[in-house]
Amino acid sequence: MYVAGSTECFPRLSMEAALTKLSDLEYTRVEIAVSDEGRQLQPAEVAENLEGSIRRCRDIHRLTPVAYAFRSKAKGQELYDQFAGTAKLAKATKTVIITVSASELGYPFNEEVNRLRELVRLAGVEGVLVSLRTEPQRLSQDPETLLSLCNHVKGLGIAFDPSHYVHGQFAGYDYTPLLQHVTHVMLRDTNEHKRQVQVGQGNIDYGRIITQLDSLKYRRSLTVHIVEDGSAEIDHDSEMRKLRLLLETLV
Repeated sequence: MYVAGSTECFPRLSMEAALTKLSDLEYTRVEIAVSDEGRQLQPAEVAENLEGSIRRCRDIHRLTPVAYAFRSKAKGQELYDQFAGTAKLAKATKTVIITVSASELGYPFNEEVNRLRELVRLAGVEGVLVSLRTEPQRLSQDPETLLSLCNHVKGLGIAFDPSHYVHGQFAGYDYTPLLQHVTHVMLRDTNEHKRQVQVGQGNIDYGRIITQLDSLKYRRSLTVHIVEDGSAEIDHDSEMRKLRLLLETLV
């Protein structure tokens, strides 16, 4: 296992500025956002200008890309074209994981299975894995539904965010059955009242999580995912550095 930081932690910065920030905070590995929200790399841009996107993601301040966080509001073929471009980008930059969001609650389960199967197929052409994020208000919020999706979609992995099982509707759920499907991990500190708190003030047991993952021979990234929210009472850079140092002592 190794520690990475995500450009999603800096939603108000450009991709290049976020990469510089992570480098200044002494991260050596990075998850790069490919999102149609914010100022960073856009899914449509990747699909339309793949070579330019590859150049941008290779010139990243001595950081090594370990995953791409794909977020797009596109539907149907447009979505698949954007995702296929991101899969080609991942292959070109020797990156194995693309994380994606599940559809919103209420979306038909069988249609979601078909959608995810197509994403997994497109990723597989490039030798890349798809990892489904655990998120509220989406089909992946319910652990049982998430497990069912993994069982129906061969090759689908889980982008595991333990905050989801400390704060919110599924707080206290025993997530152990999910761990066998985990291909990516996103970390912050969380308590029962707030999804993101200062490191050390929450209830995330990093040591236990790492031990559980190690027993399953998980050898991928532990990605720090503390999103800057403009709070004046929290030094975001300090929190990013603090969690990096803590995780590095545990792996």
